[in-house]
Formats: sequence, structure tokens, C-alpha cells
Amino acid sequence: MAITSQGPQPSAIDAMEFRRALGHFATGVTVVTALEDGEPVGFTCQAFFSLSLEPPMVALAPAKASTSWPRIARAGAFCVNVLGEDQEEVGRAFAVSAATTDDKFADVAWHPGTLGAPVLDGCLAWVECEVGIAHDAGDHELVTGRVHDLGIGAGGPLLFYQGSYHRLEPHR
Repeated sequence: MAITSQGPQPSAIDAMEFRRALGHFATGVTVVTALEDGEPVGFTCQAFFSLSLEPPMVALAPAKASTSWPRIARAGAFCVNVLGEDQEEVGRAFAVSAATTDDKFADVAWHPGTLGAPVLDGCLAWVECEVGIAHDAGDHELVTGRVHDLGIGAGGPLLFYQGSYHRLEPHR
């Protein structure tokens, strides 16, 4: 079955109510990084998911208003760093606009991955990708990435739920 669109339709959904409703979906917290012209760049991203096992691919959805994403796209490769429960400050640091902050990497240890993208030290997991296809998705883009390398750390995940950071607790 094909899905067709006749272009943008006016929405009867209130944007704040939509945001509030979807805030009930807990997400992991990632920082997407790249090296553009020798300079590290990155942003916090919760809209990230596994897309394909064969070939290994992921997808993410950067905001069109992002000042970091165009630089990452130009770099041609990126790393999705899955933050651990002890990396809330990293998530907060990378969530601010690059236009309004000093170097986001100033207090963050990292090393270059296989494709050169910064792999943040201490992250729970990371996947380094070649930039794939970008699709228009309203006020965001939906971007695919073909995984070239990955790694797994230790610990529990940092989560985002109803507008704030959380950690997992064992179910009793």
C-alpha cells in the first residue's frame, strides 16, 4: 500500500499538547558528533533509532533550526554516542545552541573514531556512521546513517521523560 501526500495540511493538533503527549514516551539520550574541518561539532538528540540490521543502519531526526547538523552533514560521517546514566551534564551541554555557547567539547574527553567522528569517553554505546539520505520531515529532517563501526561501554542508560532526565531503577 502506497502512502500519498497532497502537501502540508493545516493541523488541528495543538503543538504544546502534542509535545506534552509525546513527552510520555521515554527515550534514550544521545549526542551526535562529527569532525568538520578538524573542529569537533555535536548536539544532543533523542530522536534516534535502529533502522536496519542488514545492512546495519540507524536513523536520527535533527531539527532544521540546528546550527550543528549542517556542519555534521557536510562532514559526511557522524557518531551517535549513547549517554550513560552519569552523563547528564554532557547531555545538557550539547543541548544548547552552538550559536549561544562556547566550545561544547571543552570539558568532554573524546577520541576520534574510525571515520574521524568524536567518540565520547564513558558513553554507554556508540555507532559511527556515514551520512546517508536526508528526508524532509516537517520542522526536522529524517536522516539515515550506514554504520561503519561501533562499541559498547558499561552502566545504565540516561533517559529523557516528561521534560527531564531520569535513570532506570530495577523493577520490583
